[in-house]
Amino acid sequence: MVSKKAFTLIEVMVAVLIVSLVIGAMIKMRGDMNHIFIKMQENQNSIQYATFLLWNKKYSLDNSHTTLYNLLDEFDLDDNLRRKLKEQKVDVEYKRLEDIELEMNVFEIGRTRLRGSDFALEFERVRLQ
Repeated sequence: MVSKKAFTLIEVMVAVLIVSLVIGAMIKMRGDMNHIFIKMQENQNSIQYATFLLWNKKYSLDNSHTTLYNLLDEFDLDDNLRRKLKEQKVDVEYKRLEDIELEMNVFEIGRTRLRGSDFALEFERVRLQ
């Protein structure tokens, strides 16, 4: 009888198990990375909306209900983005927290809240009066 060198059934099953575990781990990592990427993209959009508010002189310290399109007067943006932002309604709320008097200057500290349908931002601001 001639003996043949081959894999046994147990060795093949162990190899399939190892490959399955590696593929499962890779699929889970991809799903986690997609989730992280989506969150990062949402954060980036929120920061961009805050920039629109901070650089716009009309709506910076007033309570108002507007669209993101109205906050974009001073920005050079793509027409498709402008159309998209025209549909997004936002509420701008400003609450004066306190005034600090230093020598001849008065600093106003306030909290601005920007709320949209899919985001909410809140930040404190200092303004020289």
